[in-house]
Amino acid sequence: MKITTIETLQVAIPLRRLHQMAAGGADIGLGKYPIIKVKTDEGIVGLGEAPALKEWGGDYGTYFGESAKTVMLVIREHLAPVLEGQDPFRIEWIHGLMDKAIKGHPYAKAAIDMALYDIMGKALGVPAYQLLGGLYRREIPLAHSIGIMPAEKAAAEAAVAVEDGIKTIKLKIGLDPERDVATVREVRKTVGPGITITVDGNQGYPSAKAAIRVLRRMEEYNVLFVEQPVEGLSAMAKIAQAVDMSVMADESAWTSQDILRILDMRAADFVSLYPTKPGGLWKAKKVAAVCEAGGIYCNVNGSAELGIANAANLHLSASTKVVTLACVYPVTTLEGREKTKLAGRFYLDDIITEPFEYKDGALIVPDGPGLGVELDERKVDKYRIA
Repeated sequence: MKITTIETLQVAIPLRRLHQMAAGGADIGLGKYPIIKVKTDEGIVGLGEAPALKEWGGDYGTYFGESAKTVMLVIREHLAPVLEGQDPFRIEWIHGLMDKAIKGHPYAKAAIDMALYDIMGKALGVPAYQLLGGLYRREIPLAHSIGIMPAEKAAAEAAVAVEDGIKTIKLKIGLDPERDVATVREVRKTVGPGITITVDGNQGYPSAKAAIRVLRRMEEYNVLFVEQPVEGLSAMAKIAQAVDMSVMADESAWTSQDILRILDMRAADFVSLYPTKPGGLWKAKKVAAVCEAGGIYCNVNGSAELGIANAANLHLSASTKVVTLACVYPVTTLEGREKTKLAGRFYLDDIITEPFEYKDGALIVPDGPGLGVELDERKVDKYRIA
């Protein structure tokens, strides 16, 4: 089997509400994502998606924010020419070709990688998780993410998410310390002691000392962990040693080498694992292996993916032992076929034909071949913008 062509397009799916975080503000381009089709000479088509956000990236420009336009340009101009004619089963070889063709751009490469797993699974008649280590868990518990908003509004949304079955609430913080503490207090009061609360600063606090002051005030409300409160591993390490709650690295944790630095500096207890940050599912499994060897547990996190990349999230979560924490990605929603009142619902619709099964706060990994999803071409035409 050989790759013949790679097509790119972009869609824009309507949001349920804006999702403000410390990095980038309220409208950061969620749902305006590139979709790719990798075609083969045997008629099998692999689907990929790049949930790239230009306002979001790694520490101090180490990994810069990609955009939909950069992803499509990189794929068309740099990746497609070296991949056409290649065997899609040569996954390690293809990653080497992509890395030689252009440095960086992991979201563009991740979209290709997803499509390759989709092709391989379809060719063999097995779900992608079978190619990633096999099924470790079928149900993936989710955390419902609440953007920066007034404390009372956040508490009201958390209450509905809990009614929907969610067991973990994630609160965006990092812009206003008083609002942040008030939000944690109000949400804890609303949901009670049996629901897990986590907070995510998105590098928003200006220094380790500033973050430590805020986080110590939150500790009485039993916050499981704080995710990336500041920029840089030196500052993260100071926080990890100064507060009782655990610390998760996200923007500081993209590659296996990053995990080694985190371990060496004792900068985090947990890592947020993505299919996209390392450059695809194949490399994400390598990151997970280093985490497991170092005693670091993970969730699978992301950028409010649409259905294709959300399928990749599910297959990674389902096949990876070290993913023990509630995962932060959408409950994929099709208009008129909503699975929840609002839990996990970033969008009002999607471009796949079937939603994933949702059960008591968890998504069920699909068992269909490859990623287990199909495009609704009518929806693609409706929402296509490029």
